[in-house]
Amino acid sequence: MDQPTRANYALLTVQEHLGDSADGLDVSWAEFVGNHRSSEFEFTVPTEPVIDPYLELQIFDISAYDHEILVNGDALTGFDIPPADGWQYWMDPITGADLVEGTNTLRFVRDASTGDDFVIGTVTIHWKEPVE
Repeated sequence: MDQPTRANYALLTVQEHLGDSADGLDVSWAEFVGNHRSSEFEFTVPTEPVIDPYLELQIFDISAYDHEILVNGDALTGFDIPPADGWQYWMDPITGADLVEGTNTLRFVRDASTGDDFVIGTVTIHWKEPVE
């Protein structure tokens, strides 16, 4: 018999603007953090194993495929965020990186060669965990 699981998640409020210039987008509510990477955000996973992890992110004005999402310092596989004008809400499986019991980290890395300016709004990390 399969062990029962329950859903769990962590919500991160990022609100950061990555780009060449703070004037690249009219988003005064988002903190401009430069042209390379976001702050590193921590979240807690209370148990192992972590089953079927994925994340959902709210993102504004992506123009290129080449930006990366890092979980615990490891880049997710495949392209992470598709280009789209305005706000979008995107789901990405967590592959190529592992969630672990305890503290985990999330960071966005901008491909500076693209000249792209974008804003990360919120990120929700989802997973299933065993019910004891």
